[in-house]
Amino acid sequence: MSTGAAEKLVCVTGASGYIASWLVKHLLRRGYTVKATVRDPNDPKKTEHLLSLDGAKEKLQLFKANLMEEGSFDSVVDGCQGVFHTASPAFHSANDPQSEIIDPAVKGTLNVLRSCAKVASMKRVIVTSSMASVLYKRKPLDSDVVVDETWFSDPAICEELKLWYQLSKTLAEEAAWKFAEEGGIDLVTMHPGFVIGPLIQPTPVSSIEAFIKLMNGTQAFPSGIYRFVDVRDVVDAHIQAFEAPAASGRYCLVGDIKHHSEVFKIVHKLYPSLHLPEKWEDGKTLVPLEKISQDKAKSLGISFIPFEVSLRDTIESLKENGILTV
Repeated sequence: MSTGAAEKLVCVTGASGYIASWLVKHLLRRGYTVKATVRDPNDPKKTEHLLSLDGAKEKLQLFKANLMEEGSFDSVVDGCQGVFHTASPAFHSANDPQSEIIDPAVKGTLNVLRSCAKVASMKRVIVTSSMASVLYKRKPLDSDVVVDETWFSDPAICEELKLWYQLSKTLAEEAAWKFAEEGGIDLVTMHPGFVIGPLIQPTPVSSIEAFIKLMNGTQAFPSGIYRFVDVRDVVDAHIQAFEAPAASGRYCLVGDIKHHSEVFKIVHKLYPSLHLPEKWEDGKTLVPLEKISQDKAKSLGISFIPFEVSLRDTIESLKENGILTV
């Protein structure tokens, strides 16, 4: 998959996002020229942090593209060897889930893939999916279970439970594999868990907002279980999956699984001055934790950053940005 320096041209969709910003940073560092799509190239909040990255002046080009507009990505992906499709709604509730969450995820993915199918130089497309399209099925999760890449979420269950984000990721992935098979596209899908780590952009994005709510005690997942992964590991896995000729299929990306209460204990140990809610002490009946296979991720050379390091780096980044006071 390695190409000569002159040919290292790739596209990143949804480039102002959390994972995508880090992806652009690492690709530039590795000498790639990056064509990055954003909804509004004239919005400094979405672009300034990208334009100030090392190498951006020489090797970063910003483009406006709309997920819901067919052909919107044609000129952007033209000439590229690879596309990293990260753009997708990352919120969990909406007045109209179909038009606000599901359609942009599914139709947007297909629009990007249709554009990719027209490009003779295209070698591989990496789609950023989620553990949301892996975990939600009727099989109960407990300590005897090892979740791996053969697991697929059941759309019927997601719909039944009104899990619109999970449904959007599941349907988008299904559509992507069907299209890739029929269109002869070399597709790889990445499935990160709950992404934490330092911020590049000045304002928090969905997973970091959820992390802040967790710190403030205003939000906990219903099960109280968090499947964490560091954004830097997610990005390295994306790039390795593009560059390694043998990479194929799906990759689960989860570095550590923690109970809500364990997270608070570790934060309290690292930051005794941080006034955390006392809620975590309620965790008397802890749900057993499943295991998530790291074998495929490790086959890409990923060695997951320890949870405490990710946690500290996340909190330090939030402090630096004035988002969290410790």
